[in-house]
Parts: sequence; C-alpha cells; structure tokens
Amino acid sequence: METGRHDENAPRRALVFGGSGQIGERLLAGLLAGGWQVCAVSRGPRAAAPGLAWRQGDLSGDWQDAGPFDAVFSCGPLDHFARWYAASAIAAPRVVAFGSTSVEVKEASSEPAERDVARRLREAEATLFAAARERGVAATVLRPTLVYGAGRDATLTAIARLAARTGVFVLPAAADGLRQPVHVQDLADAALQVLRHPATAGRAYALGGGERLGYADMVRRVLAALQPQPRLLRVPAPLFRAALALAHAAGRLRGMNAAALARMREPLVFDIGPAQRDFGYAPRPFRPSPDMFGL
Repeated sequence: METGRHDENAPRRALVFGGSGQIGERLLAGLLAGGWQVCAVSRGPRAAAPGLAWRQGDLSGDWQDAGPFDAVFSCGPLDHFARWYAASAIAAPRVVAFGSTSVEVKEASSEPAERDVARRLREAEATLFAAARERGVAATVLRPTLVYGAGRDATLTAIARLAARTGVFVLPAAADGLRQPVHVQDLADAALQVLRHPATAGRAYALGGGERLGYADMVRRVLAALQPQPRLLRVPAPLFRAALALAHAAGRLRGMNAAALARMREPLVFDIGPAQRDFGYAPRPFRPSPDMFGL
C-alpha cells in the first residue's frame, strides 16, 4: 500500500484539483485551517497563500510537483481526473474525488447527451477504483445531488437570479418531484471527514442535503429569500412547454431540455444513510439566503 510521506513530524500534504471551483475553494479553506500544506493545480496563475502553493497546469500532467502527498482531492470533472490518476505515478495513500448523482439520474435519460454523461461518470468511477486497488490506495467517490451555497451553481442560483431580475418565476403545475439540495460547505466537510474513516475506502456515497422537499417547495424557499420576493406562477405543462420552446428559440434556458422538464416531476432523492453511518455525514437543512446565490 502507498504510504505517502514517511516523516511523521512534517505537515500533511494535499494535492487538490478543482481548487478554484465552488466546492474546491471551501475544501482549500478547510485543509489550510487543519494545518495541511496544499498544492493546488490551476490552468491560470493564482496568488500563493500561507500553506498554499498553486501549480499552473491541468490534468494533462503539465505541472511540477511529484509529491509525495498524504491525500489527493479532485473537485473537478471525474472522467478527466480518473484518466490522469490511472496514468500517473503520484504517491498518496488516500484519494477523494467528487462525481455526481447524475451517474444514476441520467442513465436512462431520453437525451443521448445525458446518457453519455452517466456513462462517462460510471466508467470514471470504475477506472479510479481499479487504479487505486492496484496501488493499494484507499479511494472514495462522493456524489453530490443539487449543489448550492456559493452562487456558482447552474440550477438554484440561476432560478434566484432570473426571479430577482423579472420579479416572477414560472413552473409547470406538476413540478413536485422531491429534491435534496446540498450546501457546498457540507460537501467540502465530507471530503475531509472520509479521511478519518477506513470504512470509506473503495466506496461511492450519495451526498444529499438535510431535507427532502418538493421541487415547487424548494423554489418557494429560494424566492422567499429574495427581497422584494418574486411571485411563483404554476402553469399547465403544455403552456410551460410552449414558453420553453420560445425561450430556446431566443437562445435562453439551453439546459432545460425535455428530459430536465420530465425530471421536475420525478423524486430525485438518495439514501444518505451510508454516509451518515460510515463517516458521520450531517448535512444542514435547506435555509437559503441571498448571499448563497451571489445576490
């Protein structure tokens, strides 16, 4: 098994990919607060900080710091990271990588592009776990659900900003599928928690938030956090589809396809019990505020 550093008196070292992302920036803060020495990889130049060194490069391996490390974290695209890790000679006894619950949600999607996303995630997990087993490394994959909290997500922040701009948000009447929005800080904390628990090795965990609420109720809480509070309009599905077609024609809401519309009616909730049992995962309830959406 890879042992990483051998000097027990030296600070722990971490290698982080995706450190400038919404989860990654919280993870970096947690690592530094815990006394880690961090090497973070970024495509563009970034300013160093006490305990934090940035290496300019990407997952093609074009950067300099061979380690060894005590842990490697990936907060970016799992497929790119898995390919890099399988081909690298990096020495670290622990690997924690973020994937997505899309590996299950989009597996049977009516949209070919979404099915491809699920396939790539599934293959990436298999690649990462196989490479880790071969090296005797403990790898864990974390699969977030609907992320919010940094004002950088493509769903709840988009809803909040559109509603704040127009004063109204429109939903189809049947949009009541259950959701589990999860805060970015809870995800960053989870990535650090798994390091302390050997039972997480070789496992993938769904990470939802602390509440299950219907889609419309979730949107209502988002709108209630805004001032002045926008109105929520529930319209028949045919009318919503017509409005969506017009939005697409105008070049807007490209991510809202037929499959995404259908999922508004579906319960997209996951069992967080294994994460609670194995490493004490304790996500917060959904209590949004304007700053969580950059407003």
